[in-house]
Amino acid sequence: MKNNFDRILSSEDVMRRRATLLQRMHIDGPLLILLLTLAAGSLFVLYSASGKSWDLLAKQATSFGIGLVSMIVIAQLEPRFMARWVPLAYVIGVSLLVVVDVMGHNAMGATRWINIPGVIRFQPSEFLKIIMPATIAWYLSKRTLPPQLKHVCISLLLIGIPFILIVRQPDLGTSLLILAGGAFVLFMGGLRWRWILSVVAAAVPVSVAMWYFVMHDYQKQRVLTFLDPESDPLGTGWNIIQSKAAIGSGGVFGKGWLMGTQSHLDFLPESHTDFIIAVMGEEFGLVGICVLLLIYLLLIGRGLVITAQAQTLFGKLLAGSLTMTFFVYVFVNIGMVSGLLPVVGVPLPFISYGGTSLVTLLSAFGVLMSIHTHRKWIAQV
Repeated sequence: MKNNFDRILSSEDVMRRRATLLQRMHIDGPLLILLLTLAAGSLFVLYSASGKSWDLLAKQATSFGIGLVSMIVIAQLEPRFMARWVPLAYVIGVSLLVVVDVMGHNAMGATRWINIPGVIRFQPSEFLKIIMPATIAWYLSKRTLPPQLKHVCISLLLIGIPFILIVRQPDLGTSLLILAGGAFVLFMGGLRWRWILSVVAAAVPVSVAMWYFVMHDYQKQRVLTFLDPESDPLGTGWNIIQSKAAIGSGGVFGKGWLMGTQSHLDFLPESHTDFIIAVMGEEFGLVGICVLLLIYLLLIGRGLVITAQAQTLFGKLLAGSLTMTFFVYVFVNIGMVSGLLPVVGVPLPFISYGGTSLVTLLSAFGVLMSIHTHRKWIAQV
């Protein structure tokens, strides 16, 4: 027995000696390469989409730097340590949403930010994209799975509080992403199919209720525009029509970097934020879009591998939820820009301009790296 134990320890020492610098830093190499590739490519696209604005480019590059530091720091934290502080993070996150609701900074008709003059302006709802799935994963990991009805109800309550606060801002896109993040944890926790089918069946009456009692006039108009963009081609349908024109005009190989007309002639609104993939489609064509989708696919695939190899229930639930939420992030943005989904204001991950969103996304991948690199050495022998 003692010899076997000594052999395991010796093997563990060998594994540690063979560990690369990235492994010792708890950084996953494949994820890092893919993220740096996206970072470099996004700066090229953003420079063109922003009308050659060095100011926006510098701010985005700074956000990337802050996000990478956050990712590296979070990757050093063990999942057990994260789980210990999740409840406090949830309370702080919800408290910040309450602050936004009471005295938040208003911009373009929405109150989504906390503004500290001369210091920082940030969007607390972005942080809930990590905190929400982590909270449900923490709660369910301490219960017997599949979850009982009372545990499902408590989970839905934990999801519903920030969801309602974010809808009030209003920010339907972010609220749906946070709802999806919590729902994915429940699904991976073994939610019974009869409950899932019940939720699907309730989708119609809930949608009707949201239409009459929750959604604002501009949100309703977005849905109507999605159904028939040509009904108001110079008004609410303008964005979608111009976006489709930009993507279609790019053809297979695109017009070339800085050669796009829809964005540079100001036909395409929000070209550096929500509709930036239309700029990419016009300048880099189908080939450029396929390369971007391939990188996204590799990121999602790596996230699923990390989910499958996670050794704790908390880590498995959290990694799976973050990965699938990232997929929804990409799917919703591309779907709304191409006219397949209503416009809900979801930026394209890592490509669209936005500091808080970028830092949050990189922090989420830091969580994935932590879950993967803090596996026990003895399990690898």
